[in-house]
Amino acid sequence: MSEPFRRRKVQCASASGLHRIAYLEWGEPGAAKVLVCVHGLTRCARDFDRLAAEMVRHGYRVVCPDVAGRGDSDWLRNPAEYVVPTYANDMVTLIARLDVESVHWVGTSLGGLIGMALAAMPESPIKLLVLNDVGPVLVGASLDRIGSYVGKWPALPDIEAAEQYVRSISASFGPHTDAEWRFLTEHVVRKNADGSLRMHYDPAIAVAFNAELPHKDAELWSFYDAIRCPTLVLRGEQSDMLARDTAAKMAARGPRAKVVEIPGVGHAPTLLHDDQIRIVRDFLLSSG
Repeated sequence: MSEPFRRRKVQCASASGLHRIAYLEWGEPGAAKVLVCVHGLTRCARDFDRLAAEMVRHGYRVVCPDVAGRGDSDWLRNPAEYVVPTYANDMVTLIARLDVESVHWVGTSLGGLIGMALAAMPESPIKLLVLNDVGPVLVGASLDRIGSYVGKWPALPDIEAAEQYVRSISASFGPHTDAEWRFLTEHVVRKNADGSLRMHYDPAIAVAFNAELPHKDAELWSFYDAIRCPTLVLRGEQSDMLARDTAAKMAARGPRAKVVEIPGVGHAPTLLHDDQIRIVRDFLLSSG
């Protein structure tokens, strides 16, 4: 059975050399509306399968990249380059490859930070922005929680062990069916020569992430306040990354985002469930 998307790669540059970014492209190549969906720190392009399928139904071309060092994208030679400015540069190259003047953007966690950085720039190609459980204040305790596991997975002899690991580090995603947990697992592992599994990303992404342990709260209001496009913020009700008071301030300053809280979920909503998809879809269609 053929896949509902096209697999492509684009060559990007960083200070240490060239690398290739993999991305999935859904929908008609010539569609007028383009949606770029970017995943979180240790996740991948396949996280957006359900959202992409829904937005294609509404005339979108949807592009879901694997951020450098993840999934099918190349690993960087210098671990210090696993930072938002590198990722933002890569996304500018990707958008140029798409040959479009503007895009809509959905970013989960790290993907939202990349989107925020790009949307803050003068002449930004981002015309609609969805920030999924991330904002201009990153809670240090949450960064420490993520830093405690990034790059350090246990032995994963089989897919069942891998799923238990993903469930344990991703419990804050909230309730999911067994099938959804398997989906969230099978696309973020790769097979070793002996048949065992490993996580899909370069363990060295932890180097830059944990460079300042313990983490202090990081404030990025200057970026957020520079955003001029309509913005939607999704916040997991139990999120330890995006505080409720930060979300309230995001509604009152900068682009004055529309804020929607997702009950029963922490960091971060997976956008696999109909209610979450509907919120994103309705914002994009009504604002675009």
